[in-house]
Amino acid sequence: MTEEHPNISLLKQLDLRNLGEASDLFAEDFVWHYFNSHLPDLEGDYVGLEGLQAFFEKLGGVTGGTFEVEPISITPYGDELVVTHVRDRLVVGGAPIEIDAVVVWRIVGGHIAEAWDIPAVNTGRPQTRTEAGEFMQFRVLAET
Repeated sequence: MTEEHPNISLLKQLDLRNLGEASDLFAEDFVWHYFNSHLPDLEGDYVGLEGLQAFFEKLGGVTGGTFEVEPISITPYGDELVVTHVRDRLVVGGAPIEIDAVVVWRIVGGHIAEAWDIPAVNTGRPQTRTEAGEFMQFRVLAET
Protein backbone atom coordinates (compact mmCIF):
# COMPACT_ATOMS: atom_id res chain seq x y z
CA MET A 1 0.00 0.00 0.00
CA THR A 2 1.31 3.43 -0.93
CA GLU A 3 1.81 6.00 1.81
CA GLU A 4 -0.52 8.97 1.54
CA HIS A 5 1.05 12.32 0.64
CA PRO A 6 1.21 14.51 3.80
CA ASN A 7 -0.56 17.42 2.07
CA ILE A 8 -3.50 15.17 1.21
CA SER A 9 -3.59 14.05 4.85
CA LEU A 10 -3.65 17.70 5.89
CA LEU A 11 -6.57 18.54 3.57
CA LYS A 12 -8.53 15.51 4.77
CA GLN A 13 -8.60 17.12 8.21
CA LEU A 14 -10.39 20.16 6.76
CA ASP A 15 -14.14 20.30 7.31
CA LEU A 16 -15.54 23.52 5.85
CA ARG A 17 -18.72 23.06 7.88
CA ASN A 18 -16.68 23.66 11.02
CA LEU A 19 -13.89 26.10 10.17
CA GLY A 20 -13.59 27.27 13.76
CA GLU A 21 -12.04 23.92 14.61
CA ALA A 22 -9.58 24.13 11.71
CA SER A 23 -7.48 27.13 12.73
CA ASP A 24 -4.36 25.01 13.28
CA LEU A 25 -4.47 23.91 9.61
CA PHE A 26 -4.09 27.43 8.18
CA ALA A 27 -1.21 29.86 7.98
CA GLU A 28 -2.00 33.16 9.72
CA ASP A 29 -1.80 35.01 6.40
CA PHE A 30 -3.86 32.45 4.45
CA VAL A 31 -5.59 33.82 1.33
CA TRP A 32 -8.62 32.32 -0.48
CA HIS A 33 -8.84 33.60 -4.08
CA TYR A 34 -12.27 33.29 -5.70
CA PHE A 35 -13.00 33.83 -9.40
CA ASN A 36 -16.55 33.78 -10.78
CA SER A 37 -17.78 36.43 -13.19
CA HIS A 38 -21.37 35.22 -12.67
CA LEU A 39 -21.15 36.02 -8.94
CA PRO A 40 -19.19 39.29 -8.98
CA ASP A 41 -20.17 40.18 -5.41
CA LEU A 42 -18.21 37.14 -4.24
CA GLU A 43 -15.11 37.57 -6.39
CA GLY A 44 -11.94 38.56 -4.64
CA ASP A 45 -9.37 37.62 -2.03
CA TYR A 46 -10.39 36.58 1.48
CA VAL A 47 -7.60 36.83 4.06
CA GLY A 48 -7.19 34.64 7.11
CA LEU A 49 -9.53 32.06 8.55
CA GLU A 50 -12.00 34.85 9.29
CA GLY A 51 -11.95 35.81 5.62
CA LEU A 52 -12.65 32.23 4.57
CA GLN A 53 -15.54 32.04 7.02
CA ALA A 54 -16.89 35.33 5.63
CA PHE A 55 -16.68 33.95 2.07
CA PHE A 56 -18.76 30.88 2.93
CA GLU A 57 -21.27 33.00 4.85
CA LYS A 58 -21.70 35.25 1.78
CA LEU A 59 -21.96 32.20 -0.49
CA GLY A 60 -24.61 30.73 1.81
CA GLY A 61 -26.59 33.95 1.55
CA VAL A 62 -26.44 34.04 -2.25
CA THR A 63 -27.45 30.38 -2.56
CA GLY A 64 -29.99 30.25 0.25
CA GLY A 65 -27.82 27.70 2.04
CA THR A 66 -28.00 25.22 -0.85
CA PHE A 67 -24.28 25.16 -1.70
CA GLU A 68 -22.67 21.73 -1.50
CA VAL A 69 -19.52 20.20 -2.90
CA GLU A 70 -18.84 16.70 -4.16
CA PRO A 71 -15.11 15.89 -4.17
CA ILE A 72 -14.12 14.10 -7.39
CA SER A 73 -10.32 13.82 -7.18
CA ILE A 74 -7.28 15.09 -5.32
CA THR A 75 -3.74 15.15 -6.69
CA PRO A 76 -0.54 16.41 -5.06
CA TYR A 77 2.10 18.12 -7.19
CA GLY A 78 5.50 18.20 -5.55
CA ASP A 79 5.72 19.23 -1.92
CA GLU A 80 3.69 22.43 -2.11
CA LEU A 81 0.65 22.13 -4.40
CA VAL A 82 -2.49 20.01 -4.32
CA VAL A 83 -5.25 20.22 -6.93
CA THR A 84 -8.77 19.09 -6.13
CA HIS A 85 -11.50 18.60 -8.72
CA VAL A 86 -14.95 19.14 -7.23
CA ARG A 87 -18.54 19.37 -8.42
CA ASP A 88 -20.40 22.30 -6.88
CA ARG A 89 -24.18 22.17 -6.55
CA LEU A 90 -26.18 25.27 -5.69
CA VAL A 91 -29.35 27.19 -6.36
CA VAL A 92 -28.96 30.74 -7.67
CA GLY A 93 -32.00 32.81 -8.63
CA GLY A 94 -34.24 29.77 -8.19
CA ALA A 95 -32.25 27.68 -10.69
CA PRO A 96 -30.50 24.56 -9.37
CA ILE A 97 -27.16 24.18 -11.16
CA GLU A 98 -23.99 22.17 -10.89
CA ILE A 99 -20.56 23.18 -12.09
CA ASP A 100 -17.13 21.64 -12.07
CA ALA A 101 -14.36 23.51 -10.30
CA VAL A 102 -10.76 23.05 -9.33
CA VAL A 103 -9.21 24.30 -6.14
CA VAL A 104 -5.45 24.70 -6.14
CA TRP A 105 -4.09 24.54 -2.60
CA ARG A 106 -0.62 25.82 -1.66
CA ILE A 107 0.70 24.21 1.50
CA VAL A 108 3.84 25.53 3.18
CA GLY A 109 5.37 24.28 6.41
CA GLY A 110 2.43 22.00 7.15
CA HIS A 111 -0.16 24.80 6.87
CA ILE A 112 -2.58 25.82 4.14
CA ALA A 113 -1.12 29.10 2.89
CA GLU A 114 -3.26 29.89 -0.13
CA ALA A 115 -6.07 28.50 -2.27
CA TRP A 116 -7.49 29.40 -5.68
CA ASP A 117 -11.13 28.37 -6.24
CA ILE A 118 -11.73 28.31 -10.00
CA PRO A 119 -15.20 27.26 -11.19
CA ALA A 120 -15.94 26.37 -14.82
CA VAL A 121 -18.55 29.13 -14.98
CA ASN A 122 -19.30 28.81 -18.70
CA THR A 123 -20.27 25.15 -18.53
CA GLY A 124 -22.78 25.13 -15.66
CA ARG A 125 -25.67 22.73 -16.14
CA PRO A 126 -28.97 21.88 -14.44
CA GLN A 127 -28.51 19.63 -11.43
CA THR A 128 -28.91 15.95 -12.15
CA ARG A 129 -29.05 14.93 -8.51
CA THR A 130 -31.75 16.05 -6.11
CA GLU A 131 -30.79 14.48 -2.79
CA ALA A 132 -28.65 16.48 -0.38
CA GLY A 133 -24.96 15.76 -0.64
CA GLU A 134 -21.97 16.11 1.60
CA PHE A 135 -20.66 19.63 2.10
CA MET A 136 -16.98 19.89 1.34
CA GLN A 137 -15.20 17.64 3.75
CA PHE A 138 -12.00 16.17 2.48
CA ARG A 139 -12.33 13.03 4.57
CA VAL A 140 -14.73 11.88 1.86
CA LEU A 141 -11.86 11.85 -0.65
CA ALA A 142 -10.29 8.86 1.05
CA GLU A 143 -13.20 6.78 -0.17
CA THR A 144 -13.09 7.92 -3.81
